[in-house]
Amino acid sequence: MKLAASILAVAIVVGAAYAAFSYYWLSPTEKFAPPRELTIEKGESFRQIARALADAGVVRSALALRLYGQMSETARQVKPGDYAFNGGERIPDVMRHLVRGDFVVVTITIPEGMTVHQIAQRLAETGLVCEDEFEQAARDGAMVRALGLMPLGAEGYLFPATYRFSPHAKTNDVLSAMLARFYQVLTPAVEERMFEAGLDARRLVTMASIVEKEAKVPGERPLIAGVFYNRLRLKMPLQSDPTAEYALDGARASAASAVHTASAFNTYDFTGLPPGPIANPGLKSIEAALYPTHTEFLYFVAREGGTHVFSKSFEEHRRAIALERKPPAGKPAAIPVK
Repeated sequence: MKLAASILAVAIVVGAAYAAFSYYWLSPTEKFAPPRELTIEKGESFRQIARALADAGVVRSALALRLYGQMSETARQVKPGDYAFNGGERIPDVMRHLVRGDFVVVTITIPEGMTVHQIAQRLAETGLVCEDEFEQAARDGAMVRALGLMPLGAEGYLFPATYRFSPHAKTNDVLSAMLARFYQVLTPAVEERMFEAGLDARRLVTMASIVEKEAKVPGERPLIAGVFYNRLRLKMPLQSDPTAEYALDGARASAASAVHTASAFNTYDFTGLPPGPIANPGLKSIEAALYPTHTEFLYFVAREGGTHVFSKSFEEHRRAIALERKPPAGKPAAIPVK
């Protein structure tokens, strides 16, 4: 009789344990609408994480999650970030998200050749930052001041790339990520080449930004850089339309009118480089500015397909323009000097 009672008691305990195991570990929670968001901070203990998930209803029991984390040896593999849980998942499913780092991110691609003003607009479109706040920080914020980028700010130093940010990222988080990517480009080999070429970072990115805006075909970047370096060496104005079109506030005018408008950036008005970059160049344009093609060309004119005709003399340049830019009948051709 006692043996039967003991067996029954064990069966009850085992059954209750299995029921608890099934309920807390194996059965999914209810679905959530909308998803429940949770931020896991770097350095947060797994005990704290388990409690937060249980409080949010993502798991049924903090203790069950902690036990699973210890038994599966995944408790120390959790990645910090912002997570959104839809519910309807078991503890193993939740842990899989935490270990893989399936956190919520805002992905944004910054193309080569964008200005600070355009980048601020693109970031604002995602809802990540306030446009004016980002632009002010990039132009005159504490970070750019600390990096010695004044008086023109971070123009030219915001590296074009695809970025993934937390939806809770602040303006300085975004700015810091873009600046950090740029400074990763300045490897010891690049700095050695800059020294050999007599360039500092500002002159490098200024030339690279002009090449970025002028080159439509990637393979022509080093040749275009070579033309501009030749003009600098001979103290000829660069006469680059994109420099004339550049404005800090993002305002744009047609090249035809911009080249006749006085501006600190209009290289039709003076010899030498403009005071700073006119866009944020990509790696290929930076490499072209570092390693230009050695050439005798001094001029180029665009073809319809985006490539250019390069010339050594102004007379050759005039002939190239006559061929590439035939005006309508009765209208004389304009002769750009570039």
